[in-house]
Amino acid sequence: MSSLHHVLLLGGSGKVAQLLTPLLLQRSWNVTSIIRDPTQVANLQKLGEGQTGKLSVLVRSLEDVTSDAQAKSLIDEVKADYVVWSAGAGGKGGPERTFKIDRDAASHFIRASVATPSVKKFVMISFMGSRLKKPAWWSEEAWQEDMNTTRKVLQKYYEAKVAADQVLYEEGKKRKDFAGICLRPGALTLEPAGKVSLGKIPVAKGSSSRASVAHLVALLLDAPNVKSCWLDMLDGDEDPEAAVKRCVDEGVDTAEGEPFY
Repeated sequence: MSSLHHVLLLGGSGKVAQLLTPLLLQRSWNVTSIIRDPTQVANLQKLGEGQTGKLSVLVRSLEDVTSDAQAKSLIDEVKADYVVWSAGAGGKGGPERTFKIDRDAASHFIRASVATPSVKKFVMISFMGSRLKKPAWWSEEAWQEDMNTTRKVLQKYYEAKVAADQVLYEEGKKRKDFAGICLRPGALTLEPAGKVSLGKIPVAKGSSSRASVAHLVALLLDAPNVKSCWLDMLDGDEDPEAAVKRCVDEGVDTAEGEPFY
């Protein structure tokens, strides 16, 4: 039986990506996981054991992807129809490396995905504070607190992520048959997957279980009618399946209020 979908998972050795991989494989989807460190290949391949989908692990450096054409060549090689960005510099290598990976390489893969007709969905894992303007559902106090923490402590990371998120939003609107989805968790934890808050959340910070982030990515990829959108996410009190269905049905988009919305 041929796979229903083939997911290109960028940043496959990260904690969220490793939680996501089995969720995709158990849907009988194939996954190609891109990692930088060859010593991690054997461990990652174990995630594919006993699964109905096939897992391939490729060693490539996202830092070396410096053009849309390079990104497209990897997408074409893999023959992916879904792309997930779960990569990042992780604060290693200084601001220059953060911009190279979190902004530039991410943007190359976004534009290359939109330029590839067979790619139908792109999910970017970002963070709640990655925005240029105060959303209407946040208080002024929440906005100021976010600016004083996120932007002061994570200034370069913020600049890189908000730029890539804007590229995904703008590029995602260019094709009616393409969904560019930006999932925006809070502070990531190692708690097990559970109930969530998803969409327009009235607080600017909180915790997000990595396992719940992975679960939501899988559900969003699986949602047939999902459109390009931003979705903020924290641990909460709604079943993930119900939360995704509500956001998709209602066309929730937390990019509302941004200059490019």
